[in-house]
Amino acid sequence: MYWEDCLPIQPGGDGDLNFTEAQHTFPGGGTIHRRTYHRDDINYRAIVHYYGVQEHGGDTMIPFSGVFERSLADMLEAAKYCEENKLQSRPDEPSLFPTSNACVCLYSSWLEIPSSPEYSTISRRQILISPMMDGSIPTENGTVSSDRDGSALIFLGTGCSSAVPNAMCLIQQSDTPCYVCSQSLSIPPEQNPNYRGNTSLLIDYCQIDGKHKYIQIDVGKTFREQVLRWFTLHKIPQVDSIILTHEHADAVLGLDDIRSVQPFSPTNDIDPTPIFVSQYAMDSLAVKFPYLVQKKLKEGQEVRRVAQLDWRVIEEDCEKPFVASGLSFTPLPVMHGEDYVCLGFLFGEKSRVAYISDVSRFPPNTEYVISKSGGGQLDLLILDTLYKTGSHNTHLCFPQTLDTIKRLSPKRALLIGMTHEFDHHKDNEFLEEWSIREGIPVKLAHDGLRVSIDL
Repeated sequence: MYWEDCLPIQPGGDGDLNFTEAQHTFPGGGTIHRRTYHRDDINYRAIVHYYGVQEHGGDTMIPFSGVFERSLADMLEAAKYCEENKLQSRPDEPSLFPTSNACVCLYSSWLEIPSSPEYSTISRRQILISPMMDGSIPTENGTVSSDRDGSALIFLGTGCSSAVPNAMCLIQQSDTPCYVCSQSLSIPPEQNPNYRGNTSLLIDYCQIDGKHKYIQIDVGKTFREQVLRWFTLHKIPQVDSIILTHEHADAVLGLDDIRSVQPFSPTNDIDPTPIFVSQYAMDSLAVKFPYLVQKKLKEGQEVRRVAQLDWRVIEEDCEKPFVASGLSFTPLPVMHGEDYVCLGFLFGEKSRVAYISDVSRFPPNTEYVISKSGGGQLDLLILDTLYKTGSHNTHLCFPQTLDTIKRLSPKRALLIGMTHEFDHHKDNEFLEEWSIREGIPVKLAHDGLRVSIDL
């Protein structure tokens, strides 16, 4: 059992720090162990931490727990204490912990319980939510199927090219690192939605015969790390096809590591993985990775184990769809700066999904294809947002992203490509209010998020 170190609120007094422990068992098949910290001689007995181990589906998971909840920080004493000690806070929302055989959901909340007219107890409660009758678990952005049947979108990366934490933010001696980057050093990436790799999406496509195909969109600088972290967690055995949005470093510098998700052969006599690229990207990659593009060894050249790829050029045209691993994709050319065309993709017959990771402006024809009034309402829009304020010459920023969502009017939207300016929990609180006001559910996505969807 592991207990995270934490401190109680200290509005006054120097009482001794004490704790008690308790265990709760739930009908859904889980247990939660509680440690309660308190000081007895002050006006607030600060019960500041629950940390649980829950057992479900044969696995034991240690769930993420913040030192303070954001709702608790609404109290003057707690807000001051959090600010002075730079402690983490997060809102009341579910966090998902999938296991090999089932999924469990942990819900956290704070309660203030008056125990006497002059005495209060502040308690954090964690409740295990059992799977629904169909085996799925409700999450903040969809549901996850416990038996992993059906199609799903797995967000391998949701950050910008420099990723989060930002190295420059952490190594500068003249400035204190920001909260988001500092937090990323103390909390494991699997438990920290502010830890973001390069934007990348894995489509787990369940075909009519029930067989799964795995379609990878972009393989950037953090691809190997994403494979180790999220392929293992989500039980992804291989990649069946690859689609590239463009040929910038944050989309292609993991191409060499594709060999890690291909069958092993010392002589490279394996079926190559289809990879779909624009002609411009193809020409650029032939220079960057000549050993990945050549089809035959030159005379006297040694056999080396490299990724085996079947290069297929696609058109930058909304009217020229292509098929990858049985799923049809429509290219969505967008401007990534006024001198550069990047591709987004529209896919899904039962649910229409648009994935647009790098965009500063939409050409009229592309916008028409994915707008509610044009090609029909999207079920899900996955869209770029770089900075929280202002504008940028090659990316949408938060204000323009929200304006674009209102203009396109999808049923819901998830945001990707964020810098360290974005705090996942704090900014999702803002988006929750925005979503209610505008009638379009919008959230920041996070690395490792798995959204079940019928394609």
